[in-house]
Amino acid sequence: MEIQKLTKEIRDNFISKQKKRKVDDLATSWFQDDLLYSGSGKSIFLILPTPGCAWALGESGGCSMCSYITDCTLEPIESEKIVKLFKREITTSMEKIRLENDDSTPSPIAIKIFASGSFLNPMEVSKDARDEILDILANMDEIKEIIVESRPEYIKSEVLNEIFSIIGDKLFEVSIGLESENDSIREEKINKGFNKKDFELAISKINKAKNNYSIKSKAYVLVKPILTTEKEAIEDAINTAKYCESIGVDRISFCPATIHKGTLIERLWRKGAYTPPWIWTTVEIINEVRKNIAIPSFMDTSGFGSRRGPYNCKKCNKDLKHMIIQSNLNQSLIEEIDCKCKNQWKSEVKFSDLNKSKTPIKHLPLI
Repeated sequence: MEIQKLTKEIRDNFISKQKKRKVDDLATSWFQDDLLYSGSGKSIFLILPTPGCAWALGESGGCSMCSYITDCTLEPIESEKIVKLFKREITTSMEKIRLENDDSTPSPIAIKIFASGSFLNPMEVSKDARDEILDILANMDEIKEIIVESRPEYIKSEVLNEIFSIIGDKLFEVSIGLESENDSIREEKINKGFNKKDFELAISKINKAKNNYSIKSKAYVLVKPILTTEKEAIEDAINTAKYCESIGVDRISFCPATIHKGTLIERLWRKGAYTPPWIWTTVEIINEVRKNIAIPSFMDTSGFGSRRGPYNCKKCNKDLKHMIIQSNLNQSLIEEIDCKCKNQWKSEVKFSDLNKSKTPIKHLPLI
């Protein structure tokens, strides 16, 4: 497919110019308030260096918006090194959380492990490293939930059995980048490399495992893939959320597109053929989804208000970002606020299908 040729060309060119980074510098972590399955708590976000996403490094070139390879070594890493860096980061984050809590009652903690690919792929995170990391977490009473990411093909019943033989009754969530319920969008605009049947099979394995284990699933939904209008982005995100609920996904995380280096989406953005979604679009999506589906939904605010991320105007960017973050914690609707830029957004949503424009419309008045 043309998208695979383009994506691979861009990836290869970017990798050839990428400066080699020290493995120790690739591992990092931070924590923030979050909504856990058990209620309010804190989440540790831990970036674990790996050789890189197999899908991105293969002949397909990877997904059109993803820059995971920039956080990878692109060469093998010894299991001992991965575990050592994990220990360093989890120790640092836990110390900071304990210091913040002081004498107060400690909040339940979730850990989200980002391996820049699939945590369940043994070619990216070896079984030895995976098992040792899980064993460490199994013995940390403060950690109540463990969240990892994986493509659907690596979600296997035997792997889940192995994981729970280590972590026992701790809650384990597998997050999958579905992006869109529309196979055409996922194949032709995102280059995801799997279809709805693959995704449904993975979810069915997770749901079957619920008979024996405390396991959950989460779907990532991309807001505004390339070659998509603002109106199409809204409709597709909402439809995808409804689809996810219908097949038994436990949570949804919306990921508004941001422009990352070394991606197809960046090339189109530089040529003026793409812009990230409006923040108003993300507000519309989250409000409609929370009105119509019962499972928790979250809106990622990374890059909001930046040149390469979702943007409204300088007057409302920051206020809306804070409102969305708060709404993620209590699952509330985002209240209406007035800003002059909202009419421009409404105009773009209303007229983008009229002339099939995939880029902003600034010359048509709102009727």
